[in-house]
Amino acid sequence: MKVLIVGGAGFLGANLVRYCLAQPATEVTVLDSIEPRLHATIGNLADVRSRIRFIRGSVLEDADLAQALPDQDIVFNCAAQTSHSLSMQDPLFDAVQNCIGNLKLLEGLRRLNPGATVVYASSSTIIGGSAEAVIDEEHAERPLDIYSANKGAAEKYYRIYHRAHDLKTVALRFANLYGPYGKESPEFGFVNYFIHVARTGGEIQIYGDGAQTRNIMFAEDAAAAMWAAARTPGLLGEAWFAAHEEHLSVAEIATAIVRAVGSGSVANVRWPDARRRTEVGSVRISSNRFRSLTGWAPRYSFQAGLAKVLAAKSLFVPA
Repeated sequence: MKVLIVGGAGFLGANLVRYCLAQPATEVTVLDSIEPRLHATIGNLADVRSRIRFIRGSVLEDADLAQALPDQDIVFNCAAQTSHSLSMQDPLFDAVQNCIGNLKLLEGLRRLNPGATVVYASSSTIIGGSAEAVIDEEHAERPLDIYSANKGAAEKYYRIYHRAHDLKTVALRFANLYGPYGKESPEFGFVNYFIHVARTGGEIQIYGDGAQTRNIMFAEDAAAAMWAAARTPGLLGEAWFAAHEEHLSVAEIATAIVRAVGSGSVANVRWPDARRRTEVGSVRISSNRFRSLTGWAPRYSFQAGLAKVLAAKSLFVPA
């Protein structure tokens, strides 16, 4: 089995690289531009570099796609600009990475390897605020920032290429991933950021009362979901939620992190106006459809995942 991981030097990609290497008879290629603004780093692959084929290149470049795409059985696309705030500050950069980049990849697959299965890592935030008690695939999409809007647009590209060109595409919507090889900045995932603040003895600042609920999931479970998606033909052409069944408030998450780390503190502060305008409120996501089709289920509770993060030698990429 030949697997290409686009964006494999980033947070989710680095976890997926290791998951794929643990599967039998699997050859892994990584395509990553190591773009500084995307906060990927070759250091995330240091201990597995000898076991993979690494191509420093971009989905935006035809020559790099021509080198990476042929003969691959599965293509996992983890490449993205993932900062919500940066997408509002520089929406054109976000559009290039999250829209044009996906179109270039799909066009490359159509021309060079139309038989491959491609799994796209999307985001639950394309939904925006929750209009229902539980969010599933039938929920309307009302994104609140440019990042979320562009991720939703990219999902539609994958659906169109499946219908129009018979490409084998799947999009998975993840929510609030955490784990090794992430980033210390609050722009790139609040759980990893809270862990970093607690480990440095700082004060975790929660906007408002912190009662808003979130689904959070350990990155290895997300990698397992992507692997399952690539091997389940019944998913093709659609987007699916892949989230943990645990629903915890932001305050509960922060308190649990401080307790597990043994340092740091929690404080409530007023909402900054910019953050308040893009806040989605309480969210409860159901992955029942994805689970019933794939048999996938997360292995790690928040407590178990947190313990594994804290035991990891390599934790986060400096912001």
